[in-house]
Amino acid sequence: MKYSSYDLIVVGTGFASSFFLKKYLSKASPAAKVLVLERGFLYPHAERLKEKRREKTTYASLNPLASEAIINENSSKEWHFTIGFGGGSNCWYGCTPRFLPSDFKMKTLYGVADDWPLQYEDLDPYYNEVEQLMSISGPSGTPFPKNVPYPQPPHLFTEVDKKLHDTYGSLYINQPTARSRVPVPGRGVCCASAVCSVCPANAKFTIENSNLNVYEDPRVELVYGAMVYGLELVQDTARKVNFLKDGKEHQVGAEAIALGANPFFNVPILLNSGDKNPFTGKGVGEQLGMQAIVYLEDMQSLGGSTWVNANGYMLYDGEHRKDYAACLIESNNSAYFRPESGKWRNMASYRMIFEDLPDPENYIAVGPDGHKPVIKYKGPSEYALKGVEAMKKKLPEILSCLPVEKIIYQDSFASEAHICGATKMSKTAAEGVVDKNLIHHQYRNLFVLGSGSFTTFTPANPTLTLSALSMYAADNSF
Repeated sequence: MKYSSYDLIVVGTGFASSFFLKKYLSKASPAAKVLVLERGFLYPHAERLKEKRREKTTYASLNPLASEAIINENSSKEWHFTIGFGGGSNCWYGCTPRFLPSDFKMKTLYGVADDWPLQYEDLDPYYNEVEQLMSISGPSGTPFPKNVPYPQPPHLFTEVDKKLHDTYGSLYINQPTARSRVPVPGRGVCCASAVCSVCPANAKFTIENSNLNVYEDPRVELVYGAMVYGLELVQDTARKVNFLKDGKEHQVGAEAIALGANPFFNVPILLNSGDKNPFTGKGVGEQLGMQAIVYLEDMQSLGGSTWVNANGYMLYDGEHRKDYAACLIESNNSAYFRPESGKWRNMASYRMIFEDLPDPENYIAVGPDGHKPVIKYKGPSEYALKGVEAMKKKLPEILSCLPVEKIIYQDSFASEAHICGATKMSKTAAEGVVDKNLIHHQYRNLFVLGSGSFTTFTPANPTLTLSALSMYAADNSF
């Protein structure tokens, strides 16, 4: 390290950290000193492709597997994430819908859970900014308020999508996505091959291909292989960061600290530091997802230009949320075939994604070694499960504009790869861990970024919102 103390220390290099840094650097002094501590290492896209082709690459063993980095006490539940430079941007699929305004006020509107301490209108300009930086492809008409056009044109509908859009208008839209419709510097065009975790065309936005230029900024020092495990807290202030590198202990000071790892690692850092907030670690979870396969009589699902062509909102918002979960419909355009001669493509496939509510019985604890987190998860809420049953009753009517033969409901997925909660955002410390600027209620120079701050878990994908929250936090705190 160049210095013993910095203006800002950031932990992690994923979406939350990178967009926080982007806004911070736009406001910071030319003499600002920033240290970024990344537990993993750079695993370049070209080398990831080699691994997918089963070619040898020296990078493959640099970063630990997700399953090796946590202690998961529920064998039926999977948690998907990636360690290394760029964090979740290396394994995400690029789906970027906004939340709806109602998602931020569940208590006020439906008497469920808690309201967020900020509202849709607060995030709207930051949604716009992130969409521009990610070069999002999306439609002109949306179910959420949007006054600035997407930077890229929408992906193409399939023939089935066209029929549903004709029927439901702005409740059935081309999915907003960070999978390019047209090429941009450093990124190709989506090939619709549905292997988005390592995009073969490099069309998906990642931190590596982002052109955010935050880690190239001369004010920023990036250290790889630095596992942060705790903070030095003095008189309600986070003074120093403790980390391991190359088997040795290190400590470095800062005026401000931002934890930008996922909740599984932000929480142990806080707990190891002596954070006594009763909500720290509590309420971890994610959405619940399942697949619905629809057989069609005399209609083929052809066309489309990306993996998820469309989002359907017909089961998302409304008074039903007083009793059961909202559902977002994703139109799946992966390579699938109906196992019946002459009707190979007479089918459609939908991922049905249900919101869930934080439950304190689902939580993160510190493991025996003080570093590896223990994840205790009993399962989705009754609220989410009721949403599944309601969807099964309503979907036939919703799809009645199509020549449906039958609908096959598959078992729920083991993971949605969207780790949320455990550092809840709230108005006061009596309700959660961080305020609307993602600053810890007690330690006022400590930011806890990412989807861990989510007050509730909407059915919409979290990445766009957590990135916008990071920019909001940096813009309103410096």
